[in-house]
Amino acid sequence: MPRILAVFAIMVLGLVQPAFAHGPVRQKAVEKVEIAKTPDEVWAIVKNYDSIAKWHPAIASSPADKGNEIGSVRILTLKSGGKITEQLERYDDAAHSYFYRITDVDVKVLPVSNYSATLEVKAGADGKGSVVEWRGAFYRGYPNNDPPPELNDDAALKAVTEVYRAGLDHLKELAEKGQ
Repeated sequence: MPRILAVFAIMVLGLVQPAFAHGPVRQKAVEKVEIAKTPDEVWAIVKNYDSIAKWHPAIASSPADKGNEIGSVRILTLKSGGKITEQLERYDDAAHSYFYRITDVDVKVLPVSNYSATLEVKAGADGKGSVVEWRGAFYRGYPNNDPPPELNDDAALKAVTEVYRAGLDHLKELAEKGQ
């Protein structure tokens, strides 16, 4: 009898799935813009790690301590008053791309954590113009279950997408005006 109960218990336990809470899911954002200028012309505008304030309308200043050198730290001061600290992880002038990470941000400024991104300029379709792609991966600003609405996955994705769109749209305007 004890053996039958043991077998029965194992069978029942095998049918019951343990309930685990699900934490945050890594989010991804990809935004692109086509620009009627060559990749070299567009890259000339965005290639300097400390130049984002020149082409992104939300950024007041963006000094970088080591320029385009790996490990360079830039501090973005937003026109809204917030600050974001980022570190350059990879830089490839020939491939027209760089990869960086946020090392410090107040989630009230940008509701994300563990953020990394790549900015890349490629030739456009049929070799005409350029395509600038800005892609990032990140977690929401609230790492635990049941985040407040302003720190949930949707808020993080919306905020990053808006940052990318604003920057890329302004870059297109500047590049096509020849500035």
